[in-house]
Amino acid sequence: MILQALYEYYERRAEKGDGLIAPQGFEWKEIGFVIVLNEKGRFLALEDTKEGEGRARRAKSFLVPQAVRRTGKTINANLLWDNVEYALGANPRNRSDVRLRHEAFKERLKEADKAIPTAVRAMKTFLENEPLKIIEASQVYSEKLRELLTRNENVTFRIEGKGYASVCEEYRENLKPKEEIDEKGEGICLITGQKGKISRLNPPIKGVKGTKTSGAALVSFNLPAFESFLKKQNYNAPISEEASFAYTTALNTLLRRGSTNSVVVGDTSAVFWADRQDSTGYDFEKDFSWFFAEPPKDDPDRGIRAVRALYEALYSGILPTDGGNRFYILGLAPNAARIAVRFSRAGSITEFAVKIKKHFDDLEIDRTPRDAEYLPLNQILRAIALDRKMENVPPNLAGAVVESILDGKPYPITLMQQCLRRIRAERRVTRARAAILKAYLNRFSFHRSNPHPGKEEITVCLDRTNASPGYRLGRLFAVLEKIQEEANPGINATIRDRFYGAASSSPVAVFPQLLKLKNHHLARLDNLGRKVNLEKEIGEIFCELKDFPPHLSMDEQARFAVGYYHQRQSFFSK
Repeated sequence: MILQALYEYYERRAEKGDGLIAPQGFEWKEIGFVIVLNEKGRFLALEDTKEGEGRARRAKSFLVPQAVRRTGKTINANLLWDNVEYALGANPRNRSDVRLRHEAFKERLKEADKAIPTAVRAMKTFLENEPLKIIEASQVYSEKLRELLTRNENVTFRIEGKGYASVCEEYRENLKPKEEIDEKGEGICLITGQKGKISRLNPPIKGVKGTKTSGAALVSFNLPAFESFLKKQNYNAPISEEASFAYTTALNTLLRRGSTNSVVVGDTSAVFWADRQDSTGYDFEKDFSWFFAEPPKDDPDRGIRAVRALYEALYSGILPTDGGNRFYILGLAPNAARIAVRFSRAGSITEFAVKIKKHFDDLEIDRTPRDAEYLPLNQILRAIALDRKMENVPPNLAGAVVESILDGKPYPITLMQQCLRRIRAERRVTRARAAILKAYLNRFSFHRSNPHPGKEEITVCLDRTNASPGYRLGRLFAVLEKIQEEANPGINATIRDRFYGAASSSPVAVFPQLLKLKNHHLARLDNLGRKVNLEKEIGEIFCELKDFPPHLSMDEQARFAVGYYHQRQSFFSK
């Protein structure tokens, strides 16, 4: 189903003709340099297409003939464009087969001879007369040539006076459709349902985090164990050449650098698209990535605005309810030379909007005025990772969390376990970590698929009626810490730094000692009214607390952390 949706997406974008999606047999490629020739093959200039400054410099994208597949030591040249080893015969990496590569590039020019004979003759004349020495002779381009060779950049050509940006554009404009049909390898395409020539190897998918720059396969059969009925490679999943080009081009377009239709969450690259743009005034497709991605440094409120727009769209009723506009989400993860489908979902925009809103509602928790209004997913994952680095997020966890959001199901238990590990290791209950535990506990306890419903629902702010032992003990620990802080102003380490781990897992071993210390600390308070109020707070907590349990389960440890956070926040609330 997802391949059919990608094929239909390609057809719609190609029919729209906005220039963002490549036609059959072509692709958008960043070309760093363009060699300008006249019609007789005389070198005129070496143009650098990169724009920007420093590391932000990026080459201009050109519409070029689709890149060939290269595996191992196979020599296979691209048509009319390639790196300097193929296109110019340069040898920046000391290869022994550079001459063969360059000859393969010149040999492929014959394919374009009928479409652009003048350009091909000019290129052949230039390439057969030691092109590197010709460019070196013009000292004006020595620095550009050095960069071109050092980075083994992609290069193409342009004929002066033709009016085209490159010979690739001229080739596409003058290319005639093939009349001959090769019946070898025909079959019924799984995507279109029509008879056509089956693609033996589908084009590679590029842009998935963790894969090679040359791309990886989404549909692939490379071992006998994967094959059946004596069929080889992709004949086991027959997809026509037209359909394979369409779905891979659509996916590469969605994954391209700077695309607003993709987002990286942990080790998962997610792409998404809608059947059409709604005329309601709210663009769900445009805002979708900001529900999960971290906002850019130059616009830290971008995600908050996206969530606000989502809430306003739901409350105002401008989202369509008929489900006519389908929305698709595809999560991809690297797996050696292949791409693994982590998840795929399809549904109406309103269905996904409601579930995403539920996710942000579940994460809502008491916060300071300086905290952001909503927590993006990347910030949630950083909160449970060592040193707050995304590479330290446990494998598969990011994809599992996204699935739970899109399905409206309980969050994975590994999210709660990893959060508790980070709290115990760092002895800090931050807003993000408390929000994670609150959301996990509420979804697990009150989801319809849970046959054993849990205890009271955890509220956004301090809940004095919550009788859970873990929640009460967390509150008690926060009060005892507050007493210590007020009795010893400027103290460097509190009971949280020494006893949090033991108090949250084995309360009976720690709290009797902490209560004795509490009496010592209260005696040092000069404000009698404050002393009475703190004693009342402890008494109110003990009303529903019969004794100190010897151990707390993982769920109760999570309630301990939320209770501690709620009680701490209440001390700073007006």
